[in-house]
Amino acid sequence: MKKGLSIIIMSVMTSFALIGCGSEDVSNDDSTELNEADNEQLGESTDEKDEQMGETIEEKNERLEATIVLDWVPNTNHTGIYVAKANGYFEEEGLDITIIEPALEGADQIVASGQAHFGISSQDNVTVARSSDIPVISLAAIIQEHTSGFASPVEKDITSPSDFEGKTYGGWGSPQEDVMISEVMSTVDADSSTVENVTVGTSDFFVNTSREIDFQWIFYGWTGVEAEVRGEDINMIYLTDIDPVFSYYSPVIISSDSVVEEQPELVEKFMHAISRGYEFAIDHVDEAADILIEATPETDAELIRASQEWLSERYQGEAEKWGYQSTDVWSTYTEWMLDNELIEVDVPIEEAMTNQFLP
Repeated sequence: MKKGLSIIIMSVMTSFALIGCGSEDVSNDDSTELNEADNEQLGESTDEKDEQMGETIEEKNERLEATIVLDWVPNTNHTGIYVAKANGYFEEEGLDITIIEPALEGADQIVASGQAHFGISSQDNVTVARSSDIPVISLAAIIQEHTSGFASPVEKDITSPSDFEGKTYGGWGSPQEDVMISEVMSTVDADSSTVENVTVGTSDFFVNTSREIDFQWIFYGWTGVEAEVRGEDINMIYLTDIDPVFSYYSPVIISSDSVVEEQPELVEKFMHAISRGYEFAIDHVDEAADILIEATPETDAELIRASQEWLSERYQGEAEKWGYQSTDVWSTYTEWMLDNELIEVDVPIEEAMTNQFLP
């Protein structure tokens, strides 16, 4: 405001100088009247600016503050969140949202402990959490089509689960991985005990598989598309091609029981804004990609554009609306997890997920 005031004052002073130099017939009385008129206009302009600034601060103070923690570095799974923020959808709902990048303990623990209102997780993680009395709940499926599977460079010649025998798998350290590998190999009568499981965490797929790792579990929407962008051929064995039971939702948007029960208005407003963000990403692929690129300049722009194009039609898929979660998908995979001892107790679906807050 001070800078604007200085510019106005300088303009007025310059006008005085030009008037004085351009005509010697201007009287002192005329100059005084002009000065008084300009000062009056200046005062009105300053008052208007103060009033406008005051309204802006007041509006911001009235917004509900909330945080969402991501599950990984920002990528096209998260585009709708960044669109909702950039396009003002959160503000229109009266929200002030902070996006937090993931910590070591994971989004489920952070949300359950009250350190964040919302987070990004997956159906299997939510199910494990609920079975351990960790009170998180899924509010929406970000992508309808499950896009994960086992990938490897074509030169490894791994085209079937039977080819896993005697190979080295690079995992992120989840007990679900051993069970999954055993399950998919059993469909072709292969021996999973011959697979060496090496924990590599979230380190780069392309670096790992150029060394001692033969195959990894990836999501095609990001790492698979990255292979296309890099011009590197990979073999992809989708989980859903092995068994439809693996059509579980990943990723999902979660909150905690306490937030849902104590602040339902916040949850409803948040989900309205998020839904608009993903609907925009579906209908305006290039513009959505631009928003994510601007928000994450450290990420390869070509990869973001290619991934956004690939995911746009999969966000909603064949569902009646974006975010919808089928109880059948939840119950089928929960039963599989229970049968394979990934959880010790059954998890009621109504405790693990809800479509209640979708617009």
